[in-house]
Amino acid sequence: MRKLILVGAIAATALAACSTTPTGRRVFSLVSGSQMASMGASAYQEIKQQEKASTDSGDNQYAQCIVRNIIAVLPAEQRNQDWEVTVFASDQANAFALPGGKIGVYDGLYKVAVNQSQVAAVMGHEVAHVIAEHSAARMSTGVVTQFGMQVVGAFVGGSSMSPAAQQGVMQAMGLGAQFGVVLPFSRGDESEADIIGLDYMAAAGFDPRESVALWQNMSSAGGQAPPEFASTHPSHDTRIRDLSDRMDRAMTQYNKARAAGRKPNCRR
Repeated sequence: MRKLILVGAIAATALAACSTTPTGRRVFSLVSGSQMASMGASAYQEIKQQEKASTDSGDNQYAQCIVRNIIAVLPAEQRNQDWEVTVFASDQANAFALPGGKIGVYDGLYKVAVNQSQVAAVMGHEVAHVIAEHSAARMSTGVVTQFGMQVVGAFVGGSSMSPAAQQGVMQAMGLGAQFGVVLPFSRGDESEADIIGLDYMAAAGFDPRESVALWQNMSSAGGQAPPEFASTHPSHDTRIRDLSDRMDRAMTQYNKARAAGRKPNCRR
């Protein structure tokens, strides 16, 4: 009976802790926005201590210009955060955004994202992770997954199964947690961030068609990728297809933005 009550409590907590992303997707979150912002600020400080900041004024102004235009079209609550952008001197073709409005850009990204709209596609994607609270959802899922594994372990340990059978069940649960919950959830985050980011860049006046060109560049520059079913990121082909499917809507937003005078001119 106690086990049933515990399982019921877990289910009730999961239902009560759901929030809605900009696409209408329901996500699970046990962590408050203020807690995530505090953790994001701490992580950002650690990264700045470990990584070398770029001293190239052109690279810094370029990143800040692109981010500034994207932030201008965010919902008021997020738009009014104290956003901070740091460019790091690194060959990585990467960027990140952390809860609390902290953004990092590795200048190696500029070798793959060759114009302002392609960089905006990356930055829109990263900002989308923050707005959709994906970090909080992933953290919450990890907590519950770990707790659930402990519950199953207690249940199996108290059963009449042989030690070998108990070990087999726990190993199977581990695979189930990894490939049945954690990885698809992360892929869902990545795909959603692509779509939300596409909307942000288009609304800011960046050409959304360049998002497809970006991932074509990424595909050409990248090495051997893991199979999609075992990766936390969709394949490049999947991303290109999903972005292309959304392009008519994005172009409508883009044309409205341009007509309204949103015409970014960010240069290095």
